[in-house]
Amino acid sequence: MTNLYIGIMSGTSLDGVDLALVDFDCSPAKIVASDFTPMPENLRQKLTALLHSGETRLQHLGEIDHQLGLLYADAINRFLATQSLSAQQIQAVGCHGQTIWHSPNSTFPFTMQIGDMNLVAAKTGITTIGDFRRKDMAMGGQGAPLVPAFHQAILADHQHFTVVLNIGGISNISVLSPNQPLIGYDVGAGNTLMDSWIEQHQGQRYDKNGDWARSGNVNTSLLADLLDEPFFQQSAPKSTGRELFNLTWLTKKLAKHTALLAQDVQRTLLEFTAVSIANELHSFHTQPLPCRLLVCGGGAHNALLMERLRALLPSWQVSTTTEFGLHVDFVEAAAFAWLAYQRMHNLPSNAPTVTGAKSAVSLGVIYPKE
Repeated sequence: MTNLYIGIMSGTSLDGVDLALVDFDCSPAKIVASDFTPMPENLRQKLTALLHSGETRLQHLGEIDHQLGLLYADAINRFLATQSLSAQQIQAVGCHGQTIWHSPNSTFPFTMQIGDMNLVAAKTGITTIGDFRRKDMAMGGQGAPLVPAFHQAILADHQHFTVVLNIGGISNISVLSPNQPLIGYDVGAGNTLMDSWIEQHQGQRYDKNGDWARSGNVNTSLLADLLDEPFFQQSAPKSTGRELFNLTWLTKKLAKHTALLAQDVQRTLLEFTAVSIANELHSFHTQPLPCRLLVCGGGAHNALLMERLRALLPSWQVSTTTEFGLHVDFVEAAAFAWLAYQRMHNLPSNAPTVTGAKSAVSLGVIYPKE
């Protein structure tokens, strides 16, 4: 294995750092090892407060940026030791960083990911590539989602109309249709509202298997209000995040729904995620090829959510990316290894039909190891 890249992703769920070692000598490229590093609680609390408020002091922001850089570097170094690999065997690291704000539709569009990549390169001795989104935005794109181009490279199949669904904090899709331009976009809240609600009421980070939601009932009136959000009427390309779908947003929606049981809210939030996804996929129902949905991300572990997707999409083959060689927990990390590979070879890595950029460009800033 001489063409090894590491991809690192920490997403909106703030649960930790996913790491994937990808071998690009294989065709298609494959994940040969993976790892997960939990987010330290003190850092998670700082990031949660920052994301919820959108405000901070510059000193505080700089310290979090530094802490994240150290977290990524330590995760890589531990992983290399566990796998008996040296830094010299890794061509490059692709590190997404931690998104703290994403505002593609403002007067001055911007996106901000933090985590000092200089520290990652210095502490690991591996060339590191970060800041993947801003070049796409400079070209007029949304800066997201970036993963569809990777999905197309690895999972496209001429015998099927394929949609890859990532259910992380936010749900997003990649639409892989033979002989058609690639499209992909965010479709709504994934796990973020469910995770925030159960943490507030049960002190748990997430609803394992959807068990708590299963104990409740869908409130159809609340569900209708949740779905009555202008984002769902926007046409693609579009992207969203916790800037919109957060507890403040949910609290406003709950204001006219009094005396609801907490577990009923949780069940309704799960239905909200499932229905918003299904509504989007119903628009593809005229496809002549068999339709398959490949689910990845943390939501793929939610048994009730998967049940609801299968029930709402009876004509689709619903499975997970694990069945096609990409473990559900590490698809996004593998994508950033691919983005790093593309950058090191100066190959295009955005998809203008997905992000709305004026042209295809090679994304990412290279931070040399020395």
